[in-house]
Amino acid sequence: MIRISTKIRYGTRAMLDLGLNYGRGLILLKDIAKRQEISVGYLEQIIPSLKAAGLVNSSRGAHGGYALAKDPADIILKEIISALEGSFSLTECINDPDSCERADFCITRDLWDDLGGLIDDFLLSITLQQLIDKYRIKQRSCSLMYNI
Repeated sequence: MIRISTKIRYGTRAMLDLGLNYGRGLILLKDIAKRQEISVGYLEQIIPSLKAAGLVNSSRGAHGGYALAKDPADIILKEIISALEGSFSLTECINDPDSCERADFCITRDLWDDLGGLIDDFLLSITLQQLIDKYRIKQRSCSLMYNI
């Protein structure tokens, strides 16, 4: 089974939360943690990577908190994942051919490299704003179901 790391899943949810609150000022980590059901401690480990990548701004003090560093329409999902985990590849030999003595003639390495390229293209095509829009549509449809 191929799995996305918890760091990527939680980091994307934190960015979604910041995106939903874009333009409303600074957001406290404890508020993101509560809404997204992520521990504050885990967010404290994730946020510095997002900040270092220029995706999140922060301010300390009584009126401190976190906010997106740019418009959600200008943040691509690939940027978020790269900030959290670095380069994305399905096998170690894609980024480091020397890690496998079969790399030069292995057809499955080519297969995983091609699949990684398709995933990369997909991640490059999704903006944070698109995730926000999908979230809002899903929330509306869920609330309509409860009102039947």
